[in-house]
Amino acid sequence: MMLKNMKISMLLASAILCSLTALGNSQADTLRLTLTEVVAKAKANSISAKQAVTVKETKYWEWRTFKSNYQPQLSLSGTLPGYNKTYAQVLQPDGTILFQPIHNDNSSLTLNFSQSLAATGGTIYGTTQLQRFTDFDRDNVLYNGIPYGLGYTQPLLQFNSLKWDKKIEPLKFNESKQAYIESQEQISVQVTGYFFDLLLAQVNLHIAETNYINTGKILSIANTKFELGKISKNEILQLQLEQLNAQKSVGTARRDVEIATLNLRSYAGLDGAERIVLVTPAEVNQMSVSADRVLSEAFENRSDAIAFVRRIAEAKKAVAKAKGENGLNATLNANLGFSNAASSIFDVYRSPKSQQSVHLQLSIPVMDWGRSKSKAKTAQANEQFTTYEVEQDKQTFKQQIVTQVTLFNMIREQMDLTVQADRIASEKYQIASERYVLGNLSITDLSIAFQESDRAKRDYIASLRDFWGAYYQLRYLSLFDFEKNEKITY
Repeated sequence: MMLKNMKISMLLASAILCSLTALGNSQADTLRLTLTEVVAKAKANSISAKQAVTVKETKYWEWRTFKSNYQPQLSLSGTLPGYNKTYAQVLQPDGTILFQPIHNDNSSLTLNFSQSLAATGGTIYGTTQLQRFTDFDRDNVLYNGIPYGLGYTQPLLQFNSLKWDKKIEPLKFNESKQAYIESQEQISVQVTGYFFDLLLAQVNLHIAETNYINTGKILSIANTKFELGKISKNEILQLQLEQLNAQKSVGTARRDVEIATLNLRSYAGLDGAERIVLVTPAEVNQMSVSADRVLSEAFENRSDAIAFVRRIAEAKKAVAKAKGENGLNATLNANLGFSNAASSIFDVYRSPKSQQSVHLQLSIPVMDWGRSKSKAKTAQANEQFTTYEVEQDKQTFKQQIVTQVTLFNMIREQMDLTVQADRIASEKYQIASERYVLGNLSITDLSIAFQESDRAKRDYIASLRDFWGAYYQLRYLSLFDFEKNEKITY
């Protein structure tokens, strides 16, 4: 007996030494990742993350373009040079035409300033201009200029796009910022699915390899029993079939691991050739989630909530535009300043003469056969439809959140049962294996214990997948981190 124990001890020591050596060699090319690490890597490296950043930058520059419409504009224009040497027709007093030679330079330079007023839709502008005319044939130079001039243009009874854009564009920009956060959380939801695809494949591989080893051990014991006449040939054949099936399961599981690894690497942007080993995550038991809290955070944080307001504003803008573009066009133009003409550039700015002008341009349709009224009524009908549509979307939005919260809380309750089932099935399988070795359990009952243990392990991983999938879905729907109890920002 002592000699037998010494042999067993030596075998165990050799097995442990080999395991440690293999572990040391494999750690260098093995990448162990948790769910949190995989999510972080996907948000940093995935194609979806890079696309989200690009969309965010595009929306930012669109916002900057909108802001520039309300800032002062300064422009410089001119014709330098304006040289001409040609023949031009000249109408004579008697009605005939003579072609006269022209050789001159007519150059000009203008500096314009303008500022749009969102409240009225009008524009204040200022200008300064200098023109130089050189007649080469007569060796004559003339200057004409506007030292400075101020003006104001005001559309009357027309649609004011600046006023409406000032209401809508900030909503669109805030909507884009929240949409970027949502895209990040959507990445979390997607990569969680790929994470658990690989984790389940790795668990299946571990189960298959363990079953193959255990089946081989039991078959070895069964062969000894068969030689002693304690079991029938049928049980030996059954165990041989079990071993073949276990070997096939190992091959299938290895294939599934390779496919799942490729999918995870491709989506999360994981470079390198290391073997990926995933760490089984635990559930977050202390987290409390209520439907009212999720709804409150969703309506405060989600881009959809901002879009509800923006869509109503855009419908009202369309109504205002239809009413403003009713065919009546009136524009008031007024300007004042100074101008002068002289033979030298400095004389233009000496004692310039004042100039003023006021113009009111009108265009009034006499008969449009109800076109303007029809456009306004169409816009009002679309506004009403949009109001109903937004209300329906709000109800769907609320229902989606309430359903997800209910599902999440149900999954949390089921997790404890799944853990207990896994523990019981593992213990039952261990007892069944020992009883079969002792000879007081049939091969059929042992197979059932095998299957129940495997199913319980897979059910546990599936429950974890449902839990974390529902958790990240809640984050996506509310843009709130319930684990840290804080809003999600990037």
